[in-house]
Amino acid sequence: MSCYSFQDSRRHSDETTETHHSPAFKAKVALEAVKGEKTLAQLASQFDVHANQIASWKAQLLANMAGIFGDSTTQSTTDQERIRELHAKIGELTVERDFLDSALGRFPGSSARR
Repeated sequence: MSCYSFQDSRRHSDETTETHHSPAFKAKVALEAVKGEKTLAQLASQFDVHANQIASWKAQLLANMAGIFGDSTTQSTTDQERIRELHAKIGELTVERDFLDSALGRFPGSSARR
């Protein structure tokens, strides 16, 4: 009789071994990949990370590199659109508040403003 049972193998195969790496670690590995001095397989072995993950981090680094040297005051069009939406909502809420504030003053009683 084997001491290794079916339940043991299923339990081990269902476990996830997801690792969360720090942004600094990802940047270091991606930079090594960009340098091109070693293959992705070599880097994967060196840093104990899958080669596909390194390729993904490298692509993210290359895609976002321009933002590092860009003007910090410039915003993407989505950010600008979101800001416009929020300003409109602030204006709408201000109008509602002012209306309710003036309407509340019209009612006599202890809860009315004077």
